[in-house]
Amino acid sequence: MLPDDTSAEFHAFFQRHYAELSRLSYLLTGEADAADDLAADALVALWQRWDRLRQAEHPLAYARGVVANLARERIRSATRERRRVALFWSHRPQQVQGPDVAAVVDVRAALDRLPFRKRACVVLRHAFDLSEKDTALALGISVGAVKSQTSKGLAELERMLGVQAAGDVVAGRRSR
Repeated sequence: MLPDDTSAEFHAFFQRHYAELSRLSYLLTGEADAADDLAADALVALWQRWDRLRQAEHPLAYARGVVANLARERIRSATRERRRVALFWSHRPQQVQGPDVAAVVDVRAALDRLPFRKRACVVLRHAFDLSEKDTALALGISVGAVKSQTSKGLAELERMLGVQAAGDVVAGRRSR
């Protein structure tokens, strides 16, 4: 049985963008094993609305937005679960360890410390080289919010990593 035009068109969209959506998911959540699942879930959501989305001006922006929302929900869910576990085991004394300097220097750890919207803006702007407009479309926020959140996110990364290291991260992506 030959696929109809709609199925073929979605299949082509899937082939072109699945890896990018998976990478976006990984950069937003920091979870390699969840990245493919979130990208697949986003594409299932797109397939369910493909008859309307295929005529949209920016179906990829919509897909990025779905991935960002799924990643945000996953992070929130994990945070709630950690809090429940911490409350359950709170009768045990907490061991406090000194800061792990190597983790602070690590870009992945620094990104994990950023609030979600700042992280999403920095990742989309600098890891994916999206314009401010495309980032705003993907996240469903204004271009001004993208500018502000990206600037604040980079400033926080500079504080965590040092100005030179944060500059190398941004410059390294642009030189590829």
